[in-house]
Amino acid sequence: MADMRSFRDAITSWAWGGPAAPAYELATLLPVRGIVLVEGPSDVAAVDALAHGYGRDLAEEEICVLAMGGAMNVARFVDRAGPKGLNVQLTGLCDEGERGYFARAWARAGLEPDFFVCDVDLEDELIRALGVEQVTELVRQQGDLRPLLTFQSQPAQRERSTHQQLRRFIGTKKGRKIHYGTVLVEALPHELVPPPLRDLIDFV
Repeated sequence: MADMRSFRDAITSWAWGGPAAPAYELATLLPVRGIVLVEGPSDVAAVDALAHGYGRDLAEEEICVLAMGGAMNVARFVDRAGPKGLNVQLTGLCDEGERGYFARAWARAGLEPDFFVCDVDLEDELIRALGVEQVTELVRQQGDLRPLLTFQSQPAQRERSTHQQLRRFIGTKKGRKIHYGTVLVEALPHELVPPPLRDLIDFV
């Protein structure tokens, strides 16, 4: 069955040396109108949750949110999806530390830099938007308060701010980053959505 997940698998395979034909076929069959390039699955979960909060389903709108397995891989995905490949509209979301990878990939493809940059990273943006008290309450609601308190008591964490501790905690366990990407985004009222995320949703 042709769906956006099949397309994501096909273009990822192509990016890593697989055949191009399945990606071209699915891009036409679905069709795919645009691609949002992000680093990993937690970013996909957050972008999808944000779109849902605005009453949108990006897959239904023929937009693929695609995890690249790391920002350093952006050039190979831009090559496949951009003017030299599928030639669909491209955008992306990255951390400040990844801006250079994205800028070089877009420039090499001859594209305007239509991607959006988090000041530090996505988790930092979300914690700043909600505030540490609300994020801590969300952690409690998810049943993770005791693990958080244990984490905060570790010697390496004692000198860090609560904001920094929360950011580190969210990324310490497999699956937690994906889970909290959705939880934090769903808790955001529209007026608190960080600019990079708001601008991304407006763009697509």
